[in-house]
Amino acid sequence: MRSASFEIGGEKKWRVLDDLTREAVAAKEELTKTLGIDPVVSRLLWNRGHRTPEDARSYFTLANEMLGDPFDLTDMKPAVDRIARALASHEKITIWGDYDVDGVTSVTTLLLYLKEKGADVSYFIPSRFGDGYGVSDSTVAQLAAEGTKLIVTVDTGITANREVENAKALGVDFVVTDHHECCESIPDAVAVVNPHRPDCSYPFKELAGVGVTFKLLCALEEKLSGSDRITAVNTIALSYADLVAIGTIADVMPIVGENRLIVKLGLDLIERRPRPALAALIEMVNQRGDQRDRQSTKKRLQITSSFIGFTVAPRINAVGRVRSASLAVDFLLSETPERAREYAEILCDANRERQDEENRIVRDAFAQIEAEHDFENDPVIVLSSDEWHHGVIGIVASRITDRYGLPSILVSFEGREEPYPSPDDVGKGSGRSVKGLNLFEALSSCEDILPKYGGHELAAGLSIRRGDFPAFRERINEYARARLTHDALIPTLDADCELSGEDLSLSLEEQIERMEPFGVGNPTPYFISRGLVVRQILPIGGGKHTKLLVGAGDRSFEAMFFRMPESTLDLFVGEKIDLFYSLGINEYAGRRSLQLIVKDKKRSADSTDRLSLERAALGAILEGSDPVGVEVPVPDRVDFASVYRLIRETVAMGEHYFAVRSMLSRLTPDPGKPFGFLRLGLILRIFEETGLITLSAAGEDLYSIDLCKTDGKVDLDHSTILARVKRLALN
Repeated sequence: MRSASFEIGGEKKWRVLDDLTREAVAAKEELTKTLGIDPVVSRLLWNRGHRTPEDARSYFTLANEMLGDPFDLTDMKPAVDRIARALASHEKITIWGDYDVDGVTSVTTLLLYLKEKGADVSYFIPSRFGDGYGVSDSTVAQLAAEGTKLIVTVDTGITANREVENAKALGVDFVVTDHHECCESIPDAVAVVNPHRPDCSYPFKELAGVGVTFKLLCALEEKLSGSDRITAVNTIALSYADLVAIGTIADVMPIVGENRLIVKLGLDLIERRPRPALAALIEMVNQRGDQRDRQSTKKRLQITSSFIGFTVAPRINAVGRVRSASLAVDFLLSETPERAREYAEILCDANRERQDEENRIVRDAFAQIEAEHDFENDPVIVLSSDEWHHGVIGIVASRITDRYGLPSILVSFEGREEPYPSPDDVGKGSGRSVKGLNLFEALSSCEDILPKYGGHELAAGLSIRRGDFPAFRERINEYARARLTHDALIPTLDADCELSGEDLSLSLEEQIERMEPFGVGNPTPYFISRGLVVRQILPIGGGKHTKLLVGAGDRSFEAMFFRMPESTLDLFVGEKIDLFYSLGINEYAGRRSLQLIVKDKKRSADSTDRLSLERAALGAILEGSDPVGVEVPVPDRVDFASVYRLIRETVAMGEHYFAVRSMLSRLTPDPGKPFGFLRLGLILRIFEETGLITLSAAGEDLYSIDLCKTDGKVDLDHSTILARVKRLALN
């Protein structure tokens, strides 16, 4: 067993955010009374900082969420003026976008708008495989040769200093719009619109790339139409808020302030008037999606941020990962249902292809980590391969970080033409980080050996030469060692509050739905419930998912474990468990019921403590000592018969290994009367003592058992263990 400074394993920490001070409790009671809402919803509002009835009321109505003046963004006026001039003089415009969902929706939004204004406009999205991330000199030169006079970047370009300068000699102007972190210097373009510019005073900094594009369109509409700002914003929102919402959700931007209003408008637009592409994709997912997708899309008229994030966005993203992002743009541009269905089919096929490739790389990466990574010294997992699909390694990096709780960077050197590796081979990398390590800043510390890099605090992309890879791995780990502590890396799950069975209701979830859209900054509410009794375990979706029926007192609830087969849960009927979950509604055959969507589970502390007490009591009884802290059960004839029948039936099937928890689950048809570890342990020792079975330990709470041949009926009353148990029970 390795000793590890940075390896994190075992259970996640659960933290409850609920403020139980007297003042907080009184304020939450006031919210409940004044607004007529569920007390649990008042606790959720308090946790999100909405602590007066007026503020809470405006939270539901979005009355305080205002869209700022787009011209307050630095360089917005020169950006608008240059694009307007290109429109007036019929110059050829090329939109240059990124290949993720944010980039694809940005390209589509600006392309549709400029075409509506009569522009001579086309777009370019780099290939993940041939071009890599960002702006390239060779493609700029090609576009210039084809007549492009103005390049407008969306969701990219903030680090293209050299490329923008070289374009000037070709007669090509740049308008850069981006939302990624800025380096010390920015491109010397006609305009650079980015809320993260140090000299930009725009108050809301958390716009997605498509959010910046949205602000550009609002400013253009105001100038080109001559309308006032409110009219211009309404015009753009009614036409493009759906695309802006998808890109914002997919890029995991905080759903607060302007983003919350934009996403709300976009989700409403998808519900009321979906463009042909989105209608076709949602319909196809309903018909053919997996269980989680079908669950998410039961409420066709209630499109949520979760549905966009888990169902729509991955399919748009997948085609750019394994084929071409241009197909995603063509999909969104579909004008007829027939054309939209053709492209939706392509997206769904690409998503399945992406999933297969992802699983292959995950297996390879996990094996490489376990064999090679220095957990004791290196807080960042840095891997490379010539066999990994570059379009998928970002998702795999996310899974690695989720599993190990460590930042991870994967580099693919795929596609080299030489028969042998060269130090000059350039690989493309994707990274994911954890709170406490700003990945963009970490990469900046290695910029002298990175041809390209960019991104955010928690996600970034890069290019690196093969010969520099070992130095990069050492340097970024050195940077991280100075900033990350072991305690900071222990994964923590935050719950809004603990709930009892009496707190849970369909009405509660219906009120929580009014708090949508959820996302970073306005997170999906999570709860903890403790001491729930497992009453049924049901595999569903061909065994890919598991549904539990759990009990709290005399009430029962469905608990869904998506993408977790029964075999991975290590649970048995009759056990008490604690669940960390969000709430959902299951709609089936016209019936609506509450569901717990489980994110994590633990065996209840009282069950664990009880098991420890009963294990110690069994040892004491067998050693002739008096047990402490438990009531000694006296097995009766029904108990003996039940256990013997279970052993006989199991051995008859050729199985001789018995896990205690598995036996207890099969001996407890009525969860209200658990059989108990001590009762079972005593019966097994009594059977062994009287010659009915042979019993040997095969692990903790695991036994190897065989039946013995006996002459006639065995009298269990001859057991000294049973006699001692009866004496103890009388005392």
